[in-house]
Parts: sequence; structure tokens; C-alpha cells
Amino acid sequence: MKKSSFAALVLGTVGGVLFALGMCMALVEEWASMTQGIVVGAIGLVLALITVFVWRKMEHKAPIKISGKTALTILVALVGSVVFGVGMCLCLVWANYITGVVVGLVGMVVLLALIPLKKGLK
Repeated sequence: MKKSSFAALVLGTVGGVLFALGMCMALVEEWASMTQGIVVGAIGLVLALITVFVWRKMEHKAPIKISGKTALTILVALVGSVVFGVGMCLCLVWANYITGVVVGLVGMVVLLALIPLKKGLK
């Protein structure tokens, strides 16, 4: 395993665990740690973003250039993730299963639309 892959693995794992722990802290009412959870989750997100830059630097790749297509891809990914998450919340938190499944499927379709958006159709 190359050093760059190992560094990305470690940083990505730590960032993911911190993000997940922060979300649990923020959303589990019995823990009563909403503010601390948001801080820990934000630290996890920042660490995940740092992972991308560290890996690209170690692989001697050019910095990411933000173009219109990149911005659109990021926007579609965010919208799809939020819609998918709302569907999960409808099912798991509010016990509104049919609506939650439909909204979740719409989120999945939006996320699947990223493949032709990014790779194109041939």
C-alpha cells in the first residue's frame, strides 16, 4: 500500500468516525449534547476535506479546479443526499413509511443521476 493511500485511509476513517459520532451526539436526545455534536461533526467534515487535499498533494495531482460542471455536480450531490436523508427521517423518525420510501427513492434517483452527469453517456 502506498503512503498516500494509507494516509487517506487513516484521515478518511478518523474524519468519518468523528462526523458519525457528532451526528449521534447531536441527534440522540438522551445524550443532551447538541452543540458539542455539531462541533465534533464539523471537525469530522473538515478532516474529510483535508483528506482530499492531502491525498492529491501526495499523489502529485493538480489542484481541483472549480468549473461550472463541478459546481453543478456538487449541487446535485448535496440535493440528492438531503432528499435521501429526508426520506430516511420520514421513515425512521416520523413513522411515515410510504412517503419516506417515495422521497428516499427520489433521492436515490438524483444520486444515480450523478453517474451520467460526471462520466457522460456514450
